[in-house]
Amino acid sequence: MGKKIFSGVQPTGNLHLGNYLGAIKNFVELNNDKHNHCIFCVVDLHAITTKQDPKELRNNIRETLASFLASGINPKRSIIFNQSRVSAHSEAAWILSCTARTGWLSRMTQFKEKAGKDKEKASVGLYSYPVLMAADILLYDSTHVPVGDDQKQHLELCRDIAQRFNSDFEVEDFFKVPEPIIQKEFSRIMSLKDGTKKMSKSELSDLSRINLTDDADQIINKIKKAKTDSFPMPSSKEELKDRPEAKNLMGIYSNLINSTLEKTIIDFSGKNFSEFKNSLSQVLVEKIVPISEEIKKLLTEKNYLDKILQDGHEKANEIASEKVKKIHEIVGF
Repeated sequence: MGKKIFSGVQPTGNLHLGNYLGAIKNFVELNNDKHNHCIFCVVDLHAITTKQDPKELRNNIRETLASFLASGINPKRSIIFNQSRVSAHSEAAWILSCTARTGWLSRMTQFKEKAGKDKEKASVGLYSYPVLMAADILLYDSTHVPVGDDQKQHLELCRDIAQRFNSDFEVEDFFKVPEPIIQKEFSRIMSLKDGTKKMSKSELSDLSRINLTDDADQIINKIKKAKTDSFPMPSSKEELKDRPEAKNLMGIYSNLINSTLEKTIIDFSGKNFSEFKNSLSQVLVEKIVPISEEIKKLLTEKNYLDKILQDGHEKANEIASEKVKKIHEIVGF
């Protein structure tokens, strides 16, 4: 029996290499396995936990979908929709927030990081975000969820909420308790300017990331300017221990060619960094430029993108609204 897989990506614009290697490339592989049933959600409700420009958000929803399609996700073999169109997500999130405990949410490290020093000014949505994430997953009886390092704790919370609800209302297995799909290597792609920070669209310098919409010249220029160190290429994994930038670039290369870090180290041992950067640029251009060109083409076909979201909304809504009806019966509405 195949896996029921749910995953979401925030439509915050400018998806980059970190999103592709850390999530979307994995989605494509999962989607290509005919035994899997995949649901990919553009999580626009999550996006508004921080202030968004409404016009930009609409465009970003389409751009996220275009990035999915351009990367190879087949809409005929999966359900792709945007979260806000299916009201069951918001409704289930409220009901599950009455099952979740403040102590559980208070332990979420991502809230502490995002809220910063002044937690009093953070929105309630940012604090309760993991409950909505639990609703997203549990509404579809998902068996597996691809997660990066930063979301593992949220999936643990989702599992706790499912088990608590099932126990409180004595409905064994009503909510399936999902398992994580964890990408063991290269799940965190770091900034090209600082190997200790995750690649992010919020970093001011565009040179810190490879955007999925970059052209060949931009990619080559960014890799040329990417931070390295003064040491030669390593001859063992041990040598990368205190060399975050070198490790990041070699990890990107290994991931793109579906190889291992060990093999990349052997291939480039004794060579100079400029030679490695040339090879990395070449691989990036081969992989990212076709995606970039396809995204730009798809963004001119708004009706086509909207039709995919509409079809996805209808399929997702049918599943999720049925689950919410059952939740109503269980809690006594």
